[in-house]
Amino acid sequence: MTWNWDVARDFLPDLLDGLLITLQATALGSVLAFALGLVWAMALRSPTRFVRWPVGVFVEFIRNTPLLVQLFFFYWVLPSWDIKFSALTTGVIALGLHYSTYVAEVYRAGIDGVPVGQWEAATALNMARGRTWFVVILPQAIRRVVPALGNYVIAMLKDSPMIALIGVADMLQKARSEGATSFQYIEPYTMVGIAFILISYPASLLMRALERRLGH
Repeated sequence: MTWNWDVARDFLPDLLDGLLITLQATALGSVLAFALGLVWAMALRSPTRFVRWPVGVFVEFIRNTPLLVQLFFFYWVLPSWDIKFSALTTGVIALGLHYSTYVAEVYRAGIDGVPVGQWEAATALNMARGRTWFVVILPQAIRRVVPALGNYVIAMLKDSPMIALIGVADMLQKARSEGATSFQYIEPYTMVGIAFILISYPASLLMRALERRLGH
């Protein structure tokens, strides 16, 4: 099988359209993961066990079940309970929720890395618990874990092709459609693979550089 430049040229506009959907799903999923992950991390440090335990069970359940199963559950099962989302929204929710459980662990490590003296100083100043979290602890903790959060964004990007299985018109779905139409598969799938490399590899290098810089 030889490379057909005409097929590659014709597929390029569809690839770019799919790339925008892929980046959109990854960006929105990352925002959701970061927000929910912070909620889980703070809940797991709650002094109330009736908060810690249910959240802990939920986080472990999500973390230990496959993303694909969760994706299919949201897309195929929830509508039977009259809970319906578009395919893209479903993909964003599944990606964000799944990765939020890993992000929660990253936040936890960052929070644990804040010196105990910071907590003690806030207590000595009679700061409210909420103010202590958002003014003293979280700014220091998040700064420590930025590279790790970036790595999860890259991982989410590489998992995003799963949303093609529920009909989202991302790069993989575009490649599948092109192959079904033209019966040429090597060009679209190769171009999708190259697109992922061109995005994820420079991003990973950036995260490594940022990690070294923050480590000093």
